[in-house]
Amino acid sequence: MSDIKFLDDLAKHFEKLPSVGKKTAERYAYHIVEKLSLEDVQSFAESLIKTKEATKHCTICGMLSDQDVCPICSSNYRTKEQIMVVKDTKDVLAIEKTNQYNGLYHVLGGLISPLDGISPDELNIDSLEKRLDNTKEVILATSFTPNGETTALYLEKILAKDGLIISRIGYGLPAGGDIEYVDELTLKRAIDSRKINQKEN
Repeated sequence: MSDIKFLDDLAKHFEKLPSVGKKTAERYAYHIVEKLSLEDVQSFAESLIKTKEATKHCTICGMLSDQDVCPICSSNYRTKEQIMVVKDTKDVLAIEKTNQYNGLYHVLGGLISPLDGISPDELNIDSLEKRLDNTKEVILATSFTPNGETTALYLEKILAKDGLIISRIGYGLPAGGDIEYVDELTLKRAIDSRKINQKEN
């Protein structure tokens, strides 16, 4: 991989990170051995291990947290009658930055993707169905990609029941775009102008 062969193994680990190619991975490896002190490297390694060991999925919504029940699910100030369904924790963080939504979340842990072999059974969907007793609205906030659309349509079908509002954010979101990369103003408009589908009695 690199011209300095003993850096190959370290660089390969960096290549596992998103958007990190071969050259960038080599630069990271070189910087660590050339510029960081042994104490810095030890502290970095300890932080990685500590954070990985402490991180878990909220037992209610599935969001990454260092607690069994995340701060959002345990809050007494959130609207309990709304649940926004998202792909992953990064989407929750993006939406929280807008200060536009005060309900609960449900993290799927991915999207339905037949080409990648990801079926509904592999996502955090069963626990969502069990949370709907006191829920008045489910807001589907999956991306406007083929997989996001497939997931949203599937959820609309299986969650439909009398009295439950199922809405879909959309206004201003670019086709093929991921929520985590959308600016805060666009997300605010998307939440405000969500499309509502409600099963008729």
